[in-house]
Amino acid sequence: MRTAAGPHPTLIGFDFSFAPPIHERGAYLPGETLAAEAKPFWAYVDRVCGDEDLGAASFLEAIHRKHFYFGAADGPKAGFLHHRQCEHAFNATGGGKASTLYDAIGAAQVAKASFAGMRLLHRIEGRVAIWPFDPLPGSGSAIVEIYTRVFIRMAGLSGRKVRTRHALNEALAALGSRRARLREEPDDHQPDVLIAAAALRRIAPDDSYWRPAALTPTLAATEGWTFGVR
Repeated sequence: MRTAAGPHPTLIGFDFSFAPPIHERGAYLPGETLAAEAKPFWAYVDRVCGDEDLGAASFLEAIHRKHFYFGAADGPKAGFLHHRQCEHAFNATGGGKASTLYDAIGAAQVAKASFAGMRLLHRIEGRVAIWPFDPLPGSGSAIVEIYTRVFIRMAGLSGRKVRTRHALNEALAALGSRRARLREEPDDHQPDVLIAAAALRRIAPDDSYWRPAALTPTLAATEGWTFGVR
């Protein structure tokens, strides 16, 4: 794998959406005069959010409230279900329907974490390659967007979550990794982390994952891509 300079080259997976959809709507937040590429949009999100610890709740709840779904008072939820091209590609494989960044209510929503994550990406941009917004350097570390369900399916398992040691070890074996050293049943997060790490190690040397057929230069600069979706 090629990645940015550093003493211990690492492929770092962040489980949030790196940018809102723009391809199918023509703008991240239609009707607003904002940047049309991800990096300046990250800078904008970071600039207008005053939340502590890189939070972004104010972005959704106050600054751009009309663009996000918080419940029935906002009208039909279907009007907010816009997706990126990588999400459409994943959905087309039968992987289920990925969440949208415009749905800001419920346990499954990813909006708050993703916009907070964009603030983080802005803070570290230029210090480490963020794929596919940056080209992969010849050596060192890189950051990619991940979605654990992609890797669970890659391991041959169905469903959104892995909840038992048996299923976890089955997934790890399918991805070429050793059994997990857990004495008890895993918590809600351990399987996601271990399966993601095993999958990243497994597929990182495969150039086809770095060059998805549908990933155009425009998408690479605006919406990004979920690593592992081809």
